[in-house]
Amino acid sequence: MLINCKSCEKKFVVPDSAITESGRLVQCSSCGNKWTQYPVKSVKIEKLQSIRKKTTKTKPRPKKNLYTIEYLQKKHGLVIGEASNKPDSETASTTKRQSGFGFYGYIAFLIVFLASLFGVLNLTKEIIILKYPSTEIYISYLYEVIEIIKNSFLSL
Repeated sequence: MLINCKSCEKKFVVPDSAITESGRLVQCSSCGNKWTQYPVKSVKIEKLQSIRKKTTKTKPRPKKNLYTIEYLQKKHGLVIGEASNKPDSETASTTKRQSGFGFYGYIAFLIVFLASLFGVLNLTKEIIILKYPSTEIYISYLYEVIEIIKNSFLSL
């Protein structure tokens, strides 16, 4: 049984068997008010229960997507990238793709460049030595170093 204090309006749950037909003296534990409580008729209880059932029915809330940019900005004040009102498909088509070689692209370019440079140097070695005789020793040392590096890689 649910009883209310007439002074402070605090509500208490009391077993039905605790209050008899002749009534019982009860005291509010909050304000100290004393009164005689008589059993509540079942009609009133049914009315209260029907009122509770009517008031406890709530409309289902629409589920919010907690990961949208607008929600995160509004709720938490987070700024993620540049917020735009365009859908993702439109922004993906308008953004420019940055093209670059990347690390391995640069390595491959360097290898091709050096191979072509040494090929041209090998073809024109005699002409360079005829025009500039002092470069003969440097070219021979360069080819010796290349031969040593080639042998060290082959021995692995």
